[in-house]
Formats: sequence, C-alpha cells, structure tokens
Amino acid sequence: MECRGIPEQQQRKLCVHRCLDHSGEQESGREHNPYYFGRRSYQQWSRTEHGSLEVLERFARTSDQLLGVDNYRLAVLEAEPQTFIMPCHWDAEQVVYVMQGRGTITLLHEERRESHDIKRGDIMRVPAGVIVYAINKASNERLRVAMLLHPISTPGHIEEYHGAAGRNPQTFYTSFSNEVLEAAFNTPWDKLERVFRSQRKGGIIKITEDQIRALSESNTESGLSNEPYNLLENSPSHSNEHGQLHEATGNECEMLQDLNVDVSIANISERSMMAPNYDTRSTKLAMVVEGRGYIEMACPHRSAERRRTQVETGSQGEQRVRYRTVRSRVSRGSVFVIPAGHPAAVVAAANENLQVLCFGTRSENNRRYYLAGRNNVLNRLDRAAKAMAFGVPAEEVEEVLNAQPESVFMPGPERRREEEEKRRQLVFKYAGF
Repeated sequence: MECRGIPEQQQRKLCVHRCLDHSGEQESGREHNPYYFGRRSYQQWSRTEHGSLEVLERFARTSDQLLGVDNYRLAVLEAEPQTFIMPCHWDAEQVVYVMQGRGTITLLHEERRESHDIKRGDIMRVPAGVIVYAINKASNERLRVAMLLHPISTPGHIEEYHGAAGRNPQTFYTSFSNEVLEAAFNTPWDKLERVFRSQRKGGIIKITEDQIRALSESNTESGLSNEPYNLLENSPSHSNEHGQLHEATGNECEMLQDLNVDVSIANISERSMMAPNYDTRSTKLAMVVEGRGYIEMACPHRSAERRRTQVETGSQGEQRVRYRTVRSRVSRGSVFVIPAGHPAAVVAAANENLQVLCFGTRSENNRRYYLAGRNNVLNRLDRAAKAMAFGVPAEEVEEVLNAQPESVFMPGPERRREEEEKRRQLVFKYAGF
C-alpha cells in the first residue's frame, strides 16, 4: 500500500521488490521469509461474539528449516468482559502468559480443584490432560492470553476435548453409544440427552454478575501446585530509558524446569532497538503483544535451488559465507521464529512502544550473547585477535566496538539520525554558521 503512493514507476517497482524480499507480510513473499507468521497464519478454532481461540499453523508447514520447533504450537485466547470460557482439556503441555486483563482460571485434578486469580504478566502451567476453565470478571477490559503448547500424542498436532459441553461446543460423550452411556452413568438416555445436547452457545459465553459471584465464591481445595508466577513484578534483567527485559527460566520459575522452556518479554521504547544478539541453544518463538516495528535477522539458509551456493568463491579466490538478511515488519499478533545461533535485532516504530513476548525452547544451559553495545561479547577478544579477525589495527576495531555506551537497549536508526542531526546543528551554531 505504501508503494502504491510512489508516483514514479521505476521507484514504485523497486519499492515492491524490497517489500516482497524483506517484509515477510506478503503471502507471496513467504518463500523468502519462512520465519515470519502474520495474522493470516492463524487458524480459527473457536469464535463467538464474546471471544475467540486462534491457533498458529504448524511451523514446519512453510519450511523444513523450522523442523526443530515443529512440535510446538502457539495460540491466542481472547475473551470479552464478563465471560465464561468452557471447560476442556488438551493433549498438550501448556505454558500460559496473560498479555492483558484479569480473570480466574480453574484446574481440575482427580483429587482436588484449584483456582487462581490471574493478571497481566502472569505465567501459568497447565499440565496435559488437566481440565481447565476460566472467567473474565472485568466489566470493561478484554482478557488476552498467549499459549505455548507442546503436543503429547502426535508431534505438531493438538486436540482440544470438551466433556462438560453440549452441541456447541460438542461434548465428546456423545461419541459413545447410548447403551454405554446409560451403563456408565446409571441413568436413562432421555435424561442424558438433555444434559449432553443442551449447550449451543459456543466455547465462550456471556455470564451475569451473579454467575461471576458464584464462580468467585466457589471454594478452592488445598494443595495448590500451579501458582502463577508474575514476570513483570520481578526486577528486569536489563533496563534503561530505551527498554526493559524481563526473563524467567526454570531457575526463577519452577514450573518451567522440566519443560525445558523459558519465557521473556521485552518492552522496547518507541524508536529504540534491542541490540543484535543470539542464543546459543534456545530457539525463540517471538509474538508481538503490542506495538509495531520490525525485526532483522542474519540467516545463512537458502532456498533449495540456491542452498548449494551458500559458500561461494570470490573473485580473488577467497571463500565467503553468503548470509541473507531476513527483515519483517511486525505488529500485534505477529510471530517470528529466531533459531539458535541466528543474530537478530528488534526495532520499535515511532510513537508507540513495542512489546515482544518470547517462548524459548530447549532453554537448558542456554546463553545469550549480545553483539553490540557496552556488553558486546566481541570486546572479549584480545587485541591481537581483533586485529587479525578484522584485518585492521586493533585500535580501529576497539573504537567501533566501544562507541555505543548503552547495552541491550539503545537508540534505533531513526532516533540515532535525529540525535546526529541535533549534534550537527549544535556544531554549526557554536561555529558561527
């Protein structure tokens, strides 16, 4: 749409070419960027006028480069104020993150029932097979929840099962024969039919204040094991005027330990950026919670027909690795996969902060290395190695590596240009121009 506004034909064609090659938001450009998933990549599992459940398509559906995370799925649940989310269980381990709102979530175990109040920033684990339901008690705020699902039965495939339901959502009880159900419940079919075929309102329904009060007053049995962990109430691992990073690993959040998963959220100030960095072992599944911006990643992968030319011989016989720049504009709901070892940077747009939620897979013993800023890992090279690696005197290398005083979060390209312009104007002013 931006390109259409360019009057000169050749420049307009060039703009379109750049969009298809870098943005990742064009479906026709997906082959150029298999790491990006936009709003059209979500499958609608359930929708009523009171809310929705959407599940992201399988990661490896677009490229075998994402086979390493194909046994994970992402989902987003949204519920309008004063709603009830029907009981169900999944054949997948779930890690839940509350992106917006407040509510109450209840888990049913064989020996107990436990309810938890949840709010923005909370992480919860819902074990596979546990029946779970929730309410949005707020009168004027939507509840938005992101879910990481790790399938148990079939790799990459998940199913949601409704028992306490009717026709919509359909209860799985009606899959059994009448005679089996009559024997199982010791009840004649006419009574069973009324119970199992009455619900028709959908998976998320509107409820009254009296119903909210009754659900809220329901006694919770003792022995809680899935107490929420609030990511935002703990001190950030990094913070300055350009952003904050909150992180939770199995060391801080016990419920994540045996899942080998970590959760983090970066809040990047408008026109700021998160420095180029990479993770040593963990692949990040990044979802934009709020805001707009773009992600750039250095990627050595090639399409099938070009993969053989990944390492080419230059004109003077030297070998050089051909990296590809993967660049995607992102907005609320966008998902981006950052494989282990792939350097990436995130930039926030003007006039709004960019919040990025990351679920990290295979996080045990993972380390993150920053490649620019005060904590640039390359600063640990000794002087001789710097000179030999870059082919220029060590002093020149150190001048570049030490020029950025910030770490992790720093001014983005637009803000830096603005600051440079202000400095030039000050120089001209004091020079008498």
